[in-house]
Formats: sequence, C-alpha cells, structure tokens
Amino acid sequence: MQEDKSSSTVQDLEALPERPSASVDGASRLLRLADLAQKLGSEPVAEEARELAARVSEGRFYVACVGQFKRGKSTLLNALVGHEIVPTGFVPVTAVPTVIRFGAELQARIRMRDGSWREIAVADLKYYVTEELNPENKKAVDGAEVFVPSPLLSSGMCFVDTPGLGSVWSGNTATTQAFIPHIDAALVVIGADPPIAGEELALVEAVGKQVQDLILVINKADRTSDPERAAAAKFTREILEKRLHRPMGEVFEVSAAERMDNRGPLRDWEKLLESLHHLVEDSGRNLVRAACERGLQRLTEQLLAMISEDRDALLRPVEESERRIELMKETISDAERSMLELNFLFMAEQHRISDLFGDRHKRFFSSAWSESKAAFNNELPSVPRGFGPHYRRRVMHLAQEIARRKVMPWIKPEQEEGERQYRAVATRFVEMGNSFLKKLADAGLSELTRMPHALDPEKGFRVRSSFIFEDFIGTAQPPSPLRWLADVFLPLVGARKVITNEAREFLRHLLEVNSARVQNDVLNRIQDSRGRLEAEIRKLLHEISRIAEQALDRARKVKEEGAPAVQSAIERLNRFEQEVSALV
Repeated sequence: MQEDKSSSTVQDLEALPERPSASVDGASRLLRLADLAQKLGSEPVAEEARELAARVSEGRFYVACVGQFKRGKSTLLNALVGHEIVPTGFVPVTAVPTVIRFGAELQARIRMRDGSWREIAVADLKYYVTEELNPENKKAVDGAEVFVPSPLLSSGMCFVDTPGLGSVWSGNTATTQAFIPHIDAALVVIGADPPIAGEELALVEAVGKQVQDLILVINKADRTSDPERAAAAKFTREILEKRLHRPMGEVFEVSAAERMDNRGPLRDWEKLLESLHHLVEDSGRNLVRAACERGLQRLTEQLLAMISEDRDALLRPVEESERRIELMKETISDAERSMLELNFLFMAEQHRISDLFGDRHKRFFSSAWSESKAAFNNELPSVPRGFGPHYRRRVMHLAQEIARRKVMPWIKPEQEEGERQYRAVATRFVEMGNSFLKKLADAGLSELTRMPHALDPEKGFRVRSSFIFEDFIGTAQPPSPLRWLADVFLPLVGARKVITNEAREFLRHLLEVNSARVQNDVLNRIQDSRGRLEAEIRKLLHEISRIAEQALDRARKVKEEGAPAVQSAIERLNRFEQEVSALV
C-alpha cells in the first residue's frame, strides 16, 4: 500500500463531480472544522474530522457487526466478503475494531494509538486484533483496516468487526461501546439459545437509537432446530420492537461456517445478501450524510466546550482558575475514595442477593424436580417407540416440554423480584453519581454543563436498563455419531432404559440451569451497571479537569504578554466560536 487511503481523496474535492453535492459540502465542512481544531490546538478533533471527511467524500459508510462473543461475527463477515481474512476461534477473539473495506487487492494495515499507520500482511492481522495474541490490547492498536476485492463492498459499504460483548475481558465491551458514534448501520448477530442477552440488548438499543438500519441475523443455524430458531427470531423481534418503538424487519437464519465451506443448505443467505445490496442502493447516500452530520455535531460540541473554557480562563484571574482546578482535583479524589468504599458495600449487596436467589432457587427446584419426574414417568408410556434415534428425540422433547411447563410460570414472580432487587442496588449508583454532580454544581463549576456528553445535572445518572429475563429454554445437543449408532441397536436388545434415564437427567439439567438464570442475570447486571457508571463518573470528572488545566496553561502564556494579547486572544476565540457554530 503505497499511499494513505484515508486521506488520498480529500486533497482536491473539486475533482469529485460524480459524488453528490451534499457529500462534498459535508466533507468541506469537516475539513474546515479540522483546520479550526488544528489552530485551537486540538489535534484529536482535527484528526477525527479529517478521517470522517475522507470517508464522506468517498461515500463510505460503516455497517458494524455487533453481538455477544461466540456468536460467529467474524466468520459471518468472512463469508460475506468471500475471503477468510478476519481471525476466528473458539475463545473471545476480536480485541480491536477491524474495518473491512473495498480494495483492488488484499491488503491490511493497523493504526497505533499514537495515530500512525503500519502496513502488515493480511495473514499477520491476528497478531494485532485478537485477544489471544494481543491480550488486553497491550500492543496499543487503535484499529485495523483490511482492503478486500469484494463486489459487495465496491459501492462504499464497509463492514466493521467489533469485539464481542460479555467476554471475560471488560475492555472488549468498552471498545465496542466507544465505537457506537461511528456506526451507520448494524448487522446484529444473535443466537438461538440464549437469543439476545441483557447486555447485548442494551448495546443494540443504543445503536438502534442512533441508526435506523438494523439487519438481524441468527447465525449457526446448522446447530439448532427449526422451532428453536423460530422462537428466537420471534422473541428478538418482539423485544427490540418494544424497546426501539418501531417495527423490525425479517430475522435471517444462516450458517456462516457452512457458507465458508460451501456446504449445507443456503437457508436465508441469498435474502441476507439482497438486504445488504438494498442497503447500499436505497440508503447508502443517506447513511453517509447522516454520519457526516453526527460527526459534525459531536466534534463541534467538543471544540465549543474547549473555546468556552479557554475564554473563561482568560477572563478570570489566574488564582481563581487555580482554585477551581484544585477543587476539581479534590472532587475527583473524593469520587475515587467513595467508589473504593462503595465497592465493599456492593460486594456485600451482591452476596446478599446471591444468597437470596440461591435460597429461592433451592426451594423451587426441590418441589419442581419431584413433580417433573413424576410427570415424565406418567407421560413416558404415551411416547411412540419406533426407531432408536427417533425415540431419543421424542423423549428429549418430552423432557423439554415438562421443564418448560414447570419453569415458565415460576419465572414471572422471579423476574419481578429480580427487577426490584436490581433497581434497589442500582439506585445506590444513581445517588452516588448525583452527589458528585451536585458537589460540582454547588461549587459553581460551569465546566460540567459544557461537556459535550455530560449527564444532565438536573436529572443526574439514570438507571437506563431494566431487568430482562430471556424466557427461552435450552435444547438437547444432537447426539454424537457413536451415540446415534448405539440408539439404533439399543432397542434391539431391549435397553430403552438407557435413553429414558438420560432423558430424566436432561430434564433435571433443564430445571437446574433455567431456574438459576434469574440469579445469574441479576448479579451480572449489577456488576455491569456498577462498572459502567464508575467508568462514566471517572471519565467525566477527569475530562473536565483536563480541559480546565489545558485552558489555564494557555491563559498563563497569553497573560504574560499583557492586556492587549488577552483581548486579541478573546476576540480570536469569539471568531472561532462563530465559525464552528456555523458549520452545523
């Protein structure tokens, strides 16, 4: 790769007559914003504006592949572009976002945290973007790009492979959350058991509020039955329509692994490709335009906050600015100490909730198991015997139905109790966040209200997600080839008892696992909520302090030059503010 493809097309926007004028105008505004940010000393804003201008002028838009880890997102993207380029595996693989875009030949490059690009062999991509070979992103890779000669990508669509949610590495989830502002459309990859989990739903809801186009895909269709996939699709569509207040389209059932190996039935593969082609033809330009406007809004807010702080630092005495910064640092220290102390409190709360639901689970299972076993024995004689493998499927299905009848009526009161317990604990987080906001407001620190993504001081932190239990019971895995052969011959020797005993054990397993899911889900949501809110508090307070300190440093230098220099700097900032505001 001889040239930097992220900037080669923005050198001369006049040479792009075939692009829609709105895209050229958007790219021009972004380049002007980058120039203003450069003059104001904000290199991160300038760099992001230049990169966005490049993809706007080229008509590129990002379709992010999102979902929990082990959904097969990377395999799906490989199958869609027809090349095995993104690393796949049995452990949470992707550690950094990887953009897959059109190129005349296969090439790859990585972007380091310092902003530099490094060309690499496509085969070496795994050493930089996978959790196994770059644990917790210790190599400081900011992202990766792979250029692929795929017809599907030739009209501007780019796929983005995002780290999966819910992996053991919390940084992976944070990386995906941070990428949300750059998403233009999304491939939401779900499974059949469970279908869409709580954290996964929260991400899809956040993406869905930003973008209109969500394409829902059930992957690994070769590993589940038709009824399982139908139930998962119905559940996913209903819960997303309820959350996003709009209808969801078809849920496509595919097996990316089969398509990579060119085997098995197509299922909904052709319909999925058709949906992606329609996305390019019908929405591509609008997606690019929307990405431009979102980027302009986000970046101008950051610059305006910076301008306001710089101007205030010039207007107020240096001593007052120093006192304010000291107050900010004290508040941050208080926040850190309070969160450390609250960690112990919440650990105790988690133990209490775990014990509470553990006791409820034991009481339910004790009665449910004996009743379910009796029901199984009573209904077993009505199961047709016939061919051994068919008999196994029938008795396993009976076990599933009995478990469902027992667990589902019990779920509703458990769900209500889980919601109540989760809300009670989450309210502690809300109170903690509000106390920090109130402390800043009482101190008269206006910086908080100027932060581009600060929480509203009047509303404070909110409990943004409710407790959700996916009422979906797992199914038996297909028996191994040896087990299948054994089932063929067992009936010949009158040993159906082996199959029925395994079915009873499967029934017990279903009751045990599904009745424990409420407890696990509540505890996971408490842990996740605590982590997200703590990170949000820290990020907010440190960002306020960083902007104020930088503004004070610049103000000191100007004030050393005298009153005329201060007045000139204020007038310059006012002009910049007007021009930045005019860009949106």
